[in-house]
Amino acid sequence: MGFDWRTYLQSELRRGRETGCFPSAAAAIGVKGEVLATAFTGEAPLPGGAPVDEGTLYDMASLSKVLAPTMIALRALQEGTLGLDETVGDFFPDAPEDKRGITVKMLMTHTGGFNPSFRLDKMGITPDQAVQAILHRPLDAAPGEKPIYSCMGYILFAKMLEKRFGQPLNALARERVFEPLGMRDTGYCPPETAVCAATEVDPETGRPWIGVVHDENARFLGGVSGNAGVFMPLRDGIRFARMLARGGDGYLAESTLRKAVTNYTPGQDAHRGLGFQLAGTEGCFFSAEAPGRCFGHTGFTGTSLMVEPVSGLWVLLLTNRVYPTRQSDGLFPFRRGLHAACLRQISAIDH
Repeated sequence: MGFDWRTYLQSELRRGRETGCFPSAAAAIGVKGEVLATAFTGEAPLPGGAPVDEGTLYDMASLSKVLAPTMIALRALQEGTLGLDETVGDFFPDAPEDKRGITVKMLMTHTGGFNPSFRLDKMGITPDQAVQAILHRPLDAAPGEKPIYSCMGYILFAKMLEKRFGQPLNALARERVFEPLGMRDTGYCPPETAVCAATEVDPETGRPWIGVVHDENARFLGGVSGNAGVFMPLRDGIRFARMLARGGDGYLAESTLRKAVTNYTPGQDAHRGLGFQLAGTEGCFFSAEAPGRCFGHTGFTGTSLMVEPVSGLWVLLLTNRVYPTRQSDGLFPFRRGLHAACLRQISAIDH
């Protein structure tokens, strides 16, 4: 008898919920185009609601960076309508001198030197002034010096994509990513009729965020932002994961995906591809056992995607670990343990 992936995954999700790692979760494990297991635990939008299923929408948080701006950019690089060496100054000629030479490649590898994050809503500006606020904030490092994971750099990057293609990010993502991949229920600013897992309870109102993006900067920008804002159900995430695990699967050329998951920051404390995080550094979310070729991304709300490209293994985990509060870190060891077990099992099967 083969390994019972579904029983294992369901048991793990139940354990994660019972030990307080998250109140609800939807997860899937697969190899290339095959789905080995899906599992669910908890209810949405709140505990006591309807059982979570493959259509429940989760706030992707920073996993949005891969789902939307990164994919838009990779397709544009492939088509020749965007270049890795194009600079901030090419898009914003009035940018300060220290930002003007920052390249698309630096922004996608988080080596532009931008501060990780600061609250745009606390600066006394309008959303239309966000680009100038980011451009006039001092850099934390010289461009190209080292990786500093930055939501602000990705907000700026998405604004550059909007400027290049003359459409807002949500329209670009829908036309260039979600529709081509058949991700029918994925997008920004979900309709009120959608069932969304709740995120953090707003201390000002005492009510949880439901169907409204958790990230403060994305919320300030109307729910459509380069750093966060995408809501996605498991069934659409499976389509996305399978595409990556099958080498682009016609959506991206294999050569484009290989370029995207190349390590451009070797020897640093974070390994970065074009938009993707890569395994191989201490404490990375993939697990200590993960080979350096693994790639993926996480989201602050408790979402993640890992792909091991040689075996084709992929693990998609959607949770709302920030409900009722972000002061919850049990998910991190849980996720590493899940990845480690899956990688060990696939290795045993391959041998």
